Amino acid sequence: MRHIMRTLTRLVVAVAIVTAAVPGLAQAAPEGQIVIAQGGDPSTLDPHMHAENFTFAVVHHIFDHLVRRFVKDGRLAHEPALATSWTALNPTAWEFKLRRGVKFHNGEDFNAEVVKFTIERVLNPEQKARWRWAFADIERVEVVDDSTVRIITKKPLPTLITNLAFAMPMVPPKYVREKGDTYVATRPVGTGPFKFVRWRKDDELVLEANEGYWRGAPKVKTIVFKPIPDETTRIAAVVTGQVDVARGVPPSLVKQIEDNPRTRVMKVPGALNIHITLETLKEGPLRDRRVRQAINYGVDKEAIIKNVLEGNGFALGGPLTPVMFGYDAEVKPFPYDPERAKRLLAEAGYAQGLALTVNSPNGRYLKDKEVAEAVAGQLQKIGVRAQAAVHEWGSYVNKWPDGLAPMFMLGWAGTWDADGILYPLLRSGQRFARWANPEFDRLIDAARNTLDQGERTKLYSQASRLAHDDAPWLFLFHGMDIYGVNRAVMDWEPTSDEGTSTLMFRAWKRK
Repeated sequence: MRHIMRTLTRLVVAVAIVTAAVPGLAQAAPEGQIVIAQGGDPSTLDPHMHAENFTFAVVHHIFDHLVRRFVKDGRLAHEPALATSWTALNPTAWEFKLRRGVKFHNGEDFNAEVVKFTIERVLNPEQKARWRWAFADIERVEVVDDSTVRIITKKPLPTLITNLAFAMPMVPPKYVREKGDTYVATRPVGTGPFKFVRWRKDDELVLEANEGYWRGAPKVKTIVFKPIPDETTRIAAVVTGQVDVARGVPPSLVKQIEDNPRTRVMKVPGALNIHITLETLKEGPLRDRRVRQAINYGVDKEAIIKNVLEGNGFALGGPLTPVMFGYDAEVKPFPYDPERAKRLLAEAGYAQGLALTVNSPNGRYLKDKEVAEAVAGQLQKIGVRAQAAVHEWGSYVNKWPDGLAPMFMLGWAGTWDADGILYPLLRSGQRFARWANPEFDRLIDAARNTLDQGERTKLYSQASRLAHDDAPWLFLFHGMDIYGVNRAVMDWEPTSDEGTSTLMFRAWKRK
């Protein structure tokens, strides 16, 4: 017990109230408009009912979390948001002090009852919240007073703060109860720096500055999100000045932006692990580990990075990327070895080859369609008659995961903690997992139940090596996130979370 409490003491976070706007300080009124083009529309504006970045990009402007996450010196870090401090009282009890005087956009007060309602909403099995798995070990939420709340867990939960910072936006109880989920999904209300104005599906989504925001009013008055799936059209829009920021710039169009005096290119290494999930649970050739390994040996990741991504990527051999807690750089990519791939297929009984479909979205990830076509072409050289099937993003999300067997492309960063990708995507029994390995499950469960970060690192290293060897995915790469930006947009830097995040906009200004 003494060891546990020593470990716990190292994890205790007691942070002074910072970043609050100074009462009475004169601030310039928000002005101007920023138009952001991305490859697709949100699937919903209910912050608890999605798991894709086109939605995150919008709702993170509308809602706040108890804790804010960011990357500092290449590592995940946290700072106060709606919670001003948090302390581990014991291995299974955390106390949060809440920011006073914060209001939702509809006038509702933020307080401890809001935290209790929000967490219980996500935990409710009937809600079917997409990130419920991240909070399933919460036993209950206790309201101490209006500005103090305690979260009691069933067992030590080392990822609690990270998960709260990523997947638990606070929602207004009265509004949600009175309006219902369907209404909330298209007319969100949060405490964030921007208020929802309107959403014309597949056309534009408009947000307006919350001038009473607790951190201080944003510098920009209006943000418009425009879904433009076609890459060429999206880049043309930023070059011609129709939009201010274009996400997902393909390498082939970088020069077009660089050559335009009104625009610039900005890059940052992405956090997403881009991979192709292999269906191992259903009858078929992918149940055989040798076939899965053959597929990994039969795809030349470096050639795809060089020729398709034009160098804008880094090959991976496991399920984690360098920005994530638990990443092990010693888990190396599979080398390109087509002869070994053919031998493995023959050993598995497929000397004459086999047929598989590689499903991919179009416009969600960097050159996703072209990557899928390259993968299919390379697999044909080892005797796998592979065909790429490309889907519009909205259709892809609706089919994922069961409707995309036997192979489908996915990019995932989760919570940036190893648990946020290993548990939902690879731990047996989880909705998105297409693999079952008892030893992997044991390692993941052990890491979820210890507060010792050093021990967690060791367990995740073992789990990553096991996943590499058993090859439940075709491991590919993490890419560069590339943006086209109007030079009139100043003082903004992209982040590895595909970030056009809320706080960044406070620094933006128009010349």
